[in-house]
This record gives sequence, C-alpha cells and structure tokens, in this order.
Amino acid sequence: MAGLEAKSLESPDETRQVPKGKIDLVTLGSVTAGRAVFEPGWKWSECVKPIAKTESCQAGHTTYVVSGRMQVQMDDGTTKVIGPGEVAIIPPGHDAWVVGNEPCVSLDFSGMADYAKS
Repeated sequence: MAGLEAKSLESPDETRQVPKGKIDLVTLGSVTAGRAVFEPGWKWSECVKPIAKTESCQAGHTTYVVSGRMQVQMDDGTTKVIGPGEVAIIPPGHDAWVVGNEPCVSLDFSGMADYAKS
C-alpha cells in the first residue's frame, strides 16, 4: 500500500498546452489528476483531436466542474451540459466544447495520464 501523498496543482508535475486551453497535472501513485482550463471557443474535436489522432475522445473522465460550462456529446448523439458544482462520469467516445463566454475550469481524476499528450 502506498503512503500518504499530497501535491498541489499550483505547482504541477506537468502542464500540457492545447489550443485555447491548458491542463495542469499531478501524479500520486497510480493516479494522475488534472485541472483543465478551457477558454471560450475550445472544442475537443478542433483543439485536441489533432494531438489524439482519434475520431472522438477515447479517455474516460471523472470530472468536477469548478466554473464555466461544457457540453459533452457522446458518439451515440447523447448530450449533456455540465456546469459549476456538478460531477460527471464521461465514458470514452465523446466530443466536448465550452458553452458561453466564461472559461470552463474542471478537475479530472481519471483519464488524464495520456490526455493531450504529444
């Protein structure tokens, strides 16, 4: 069993820049947690797809939205807008984009180890 660990997203292990956004990452044991800040106009299929080289996002996410709003569209067409204070499980096979004029800030506790990794 691993010992007690704590790290700050204010001093991330890694920061990944994507068009219209950035992801700060910390790794504790086998878990990589991330704080994503996506600016208005960010859309996965435009900003991350060229990096991922997949038709839709294949990372599963367990996320908490701190501020802003994001619409998620699954490959089957199901959509949901998630906003401040909401926790969501987003399975692989989706697109997502910022809704409105406020950046979307979210904390993600799964699917971040290889997300937007060049």
